[in-house]
Amino acid sequence: MPDEPLVLGIETSCDETGVGVVRGHTLLADALASSVDQHARFGGVVPEVASRAHLEAMVPTMQRALDEAGVTLADVDAIAVTAGPGLAGALLVGVAAAKGYALAADKPVYGVNHLAAHVAVDTLEHGPLPEPAVALLVSGGHSSLLRVDDLTAGVTPLGATIDDAAGEAFDKVARLLGMGFPGGPAIDRAARDGDAGAIAFPRGLTAPKDLAAHRFDFSFSGLKTAVARWVEARERAGEPVPVSDVAAAFQDAVCDVLTAKAIDACRTHGVRTLVIGGGVAANSRLRVLAEQRAAKAGIRVRVPRPGLCTDNGAMVAALGSRLVAAGVAASPLDLPADSAMSLTTVAVAG
Repeated sequence: MPDEPLVLGIETSCDETGVGVVRGHTLLADALASSVDQHARFGGVVPEVASRAHLEAMVPTMQRALDEAGVTLADVDAIAVTAGPGLAGALLVGVAAAKGYALAADKPVYGVNHLAAHVAVDTLEHGPLPEPAVALLVSGGHSSLLRVDDLTAGVTPLGATIDDAAGEAFDKVARLLGMGFPGGPAIDRAARDGDAGAIAFPRGLTAPKDLAAHRFDFSFSGLKTAVARWVEARERAGEPVPVSDVAAAFQDAVCDVLTAKAIDACRTHGVRTLVIGGGVAANSRLRVLAEQRAAKAGIRVRVPRPGLCTDNGAMVAALGSRLVAAGVAASPLDLPADSAMSLTTVAVAG
């Protein structure tokens, strides 16, 4: 509808430069420039390289998004930008750009939470979010369970990773198996030819004593170490490492824990909708297992298409659009970039 807010979103929290344009719940443009190839030889994201790449990509990516949407900067109602959490230098590039564009076009700016944006992006595919909902956010830096009663007002953390995030574990295991970076897609591909039941890898924080203290928390450090020890034992014995089986068993262990705890959170809180977001939400095994377990529990699962799961400007614009529609005050023009922004902060207060 023409009276719905037209919002431009800027995302630079890690290695993706994203600019999206959203009107209400409708995605008009999603332009992306990735520096992942520049990080591949290091086996992970190098903050300084990412920041430089954002600087170089910002203006052309902005222009592509505006052209794709068929609008100008003067047409938008607001500009939203990821203010945190993320890499400090990378965030600063996006926040500075948003301030500059906002000043030039005399538009309000909203500094938003990267994780809340991963929840909001689902509305671009499936419409308004049923509230309350439980959100499972899984990426290279985060593994979190949230209760969402009103996304524009705040979220309630239920659990989080206490060491390695799921995506980080995927990257480390992929490196161990001689795969490329990022590790998630590589392991997903290899696992298709493997037997997930061939190796019994541990499920972190699922023992009764762990559940008592960390019912909805995650831990993948022990799993990563178990994979490394198993591979090392094979190599010491002079036996070949069945890469596909290792990938499948590891992936199944991660997805088993993620989905079990997410469904448990829904049941415990009487919530009938589970939203899954973040880069790891593109994983095929996670999607299948979540659907299977949710169907048995009478819970609906909403997962955006893979292209919207990874970092992008559309998710930031989607959250900005919800904030504008709800009448939330814009952020001050001196809003900071906060690399450790709390999950309870959806937008920087004005």
